[in-house]
Amino acid sequence: MRYISTRGQAPALNFEDVLLTGLATDGGLYVPENLPHFTQEEIASWAGLPYHELAFNVMRPFVAGSISDADFKRILKETYGVFAHEAIAPLRQLGANEWVLELFHGPTLAFKDFALQLLGRLLDHFLLKRGERVVIMGATSGDTGSAAIEGCKHCENVDIFILHPHNRVSEVQRRQMTTIKGDNIHNIAVEGNFDDCQEMVKNSFADQGFLKGTRLVAVNSINWARIMAQIVYYFHASLQLGGPARSMAFSVPTGNFGDIFAGYLARNMGLPISQLIVATNRNDILHRFMSGNRYAKDTLHPSLSPSMDIMVSSNFERLLFDMHGRNGPAVAELMSEFRKTGLLSVEDERWTETRRLFDSLAVDDDATCSTITDVYRATGELLDPHTAIGVRAARECRRSMSLPMITLGTAHPVKFPEAVIKAEVDVEPVLPAHLKDLFERDERFTVLANELHEVQSFVAQHGNRGKPL
Repeated sequence: MRYISTRGQAPALNFEDVLLTGLATDGGLYVPENLPHFTQEEIASWAGLPYHELAFNVMRPFVAGSISDADFKRILKETYGVFAHEAIAPLRQLGANEWVLELFHGPTLAFKDFALQLLGRLLDHFLLKRGERVVIMGATSGDTGSAAIEGCKHCENVDIFILHPHNRVSEVQRRQMTTIKGDNIHNIAVEGNFDDCQEMVKNSFADQGFLKGTRLVAVNSINWARIMAQIVYYFHASLQLGGPARSMAFSVPTGNFGDIFAGYLARNMGLPISQLIVATNRNDILHRFMSGNRYAKDTLHPSLSPSMDIMVSSNFERLLFDMHGRNGPAVAELMSEFRKTGLLSVEDERWTETRRLFDSLAVDDDATCSTITDVYRATGELLDPHTAIGVRAARECRRSMSLPMITLGTAHPVKFPEAVIKAEVDVEPVLPAHLKDLFERDERFTVLANELHEVQSFVAQHGNRGKPL
């Protein structure tokens, strides 16, 4: 399997190199040169497989030529062996043909564990083989950071630097990052917002001279391995509910477009999916594009669903690439214009074609809380605010009552107590046993100004397990 850049100017790479590269040298994102396709018979034959075996079947074409089947099977079994629920991603029914796919049974209680537990193990495998040491630099709006640290904390050849917006993530999210000990773990609280953090990471990848020869590796959803791992649970959910003999609809809480792009890829790989709903909060750049063909920067508004408090969706470029017939130069021109003006639109026929699959909804905090309340009173299920946004969007945008509607349950409600309190439900979410002492643990993080040179100096000074790079 070879991977090419969405902007068409970077060299094609194999999976191992893509894993260790992140952004392409032309500023684009890597995607498979050719997407694998499965027949309905192949997909149907996977019904009843344990999650790690299904994952092997779905992801094997993406890693072909870079890792042996035996090693990949072992890594996948280890990856999903740390999840707390035997089903790995169980389904909960909310109503008639309405389901929530619980993706929060991993170590950090969020869907990011599906990809980042795998990413850490893959990094260990390839870096050991190459005898190489790398620096992970990532930005988080809440969940990616803790999942990345948890997935990579044992990696012998990795130093981890995670940037989060100071005072703009929930306390549980922050503590899940800042209480994990290790000489190779560094949490940076940036005095800015998530987009500031993400921009610093992108700029650091573009010019890595401050690392003095050490390679920078991405853990954000720009890393193809993140997207690849998320494709699997679309197949898993479909097979639980009668797929591929029947089609499915999915509602996906998303800020960076990575999780829903994985569903788009699952459909293109042969899984029958009739509708994908982009569920966003007040920070609605994706909804404004899907509903009106206008992708434009706007003011960032803090919300009860902080993981989606994002102005610019980094994975959206991957969809633009397909919308333009995989024309790299056309995408490069679009993104250049977006950098200058903060605005892009596409030709009407391209947008109309995309709308055949995608719908969208932006849900404010009041509607989020009322959905948490309504679902709890009706079913006894307590939703986190991101999942509640997904459920609200599913109910308002649903095209067919005869098809299963599956909302991706992206996080455990205990991570967002403020939303639960505002929803005025008579229950308090409880931390699971492995995190029950989270609020007593010592924290360790460094607050830095919203200045790229300060962050890069800190990384250079504290890399290599405390020794300057």
